[in-house]
Amino acid sequence: MALCTSLLLRAEDASGKLTCEGIAEFKAAYQAWDGGRFGAAAEFFRQAATKTPGSAVNFYWQGAALFHRMLQLRDHQTKAADAAMEAAITALETAVRLDAHHAESHALLGTLYGMKINGGMLRAIRFGPAVQEHQQQALQRGPQNPRVRYLLGTGLFHTAKDEASRLEALKTLLAAESLFAAEAKRMPGPFEPRWGRSSCLTFIGRTYALLGRTTEAAEYFRKALAEHPADHVARDGLARISTAN
Repeated sequence: MALCTSLLLRAEDASGKLTCEGIAEFKAAYQAWDGGRFGAAAEFFRQAATKTPGSAVNFYWQGAALFHRMLQLRDHQTKAADAAMEAAITALETAVRLDAHHAESHALLGTLYGMKINGGMLRAIRFGPAVQEHQQQALQRGPQNPRVRYLLGTGLFHTAKDEASRLEALKTLLAAESLFAAEAKRMPGPFEPRWGRSSCLTFIGRTYALLGRTTEAAEYFRKALAEHPADHVARDGLARISTAN
């Protein structure tokens, strides 16, 4: 029994070290917007998960890394992006099976299944219930989690068809911005996620731009770039506004 306990503690220590290395790689990948480094982070988390397969933490982080790898790849490597999406879904589904209360895993799953719909009616019938279920679970489990609100806001942004729905997306994204600001005042735990704030600012800028409110849009694109200079979406959005003016 003592030997089993010792082996378990060693596995947890090794897993924790790999998780910390993965989080450091994830942060570097996010700042550089580097798909290869997101992939490297995902591999750290995969290795960590094999050592502690009963914990949701590494499956969440693996899914988050693969989600961002998919975002970085989808404009120029479609097949690789699709593979990253499916792997992210598998990891996140494992996370919520191990911990049904994990709000961010639910939020990411709602986003990923929404992306799989991609405007298709038949795909909406197939994946729509999963989107709704995971979004509801995310809001129920993490109503004050900024990434939950941010991911919900991005979904509303992508499905908005008129001014009223764009305003609803903006309201949700601004709520996420406030939650990110509150979160930034607290010291994070060793495995606690802190991604998403700069991208939230970019989406607020994009929403303001769609509403024709270019002054506010430019302000938020500049805020995003101040935090994340590699954000090409914010940079391109700001350039379009500057050219138009």
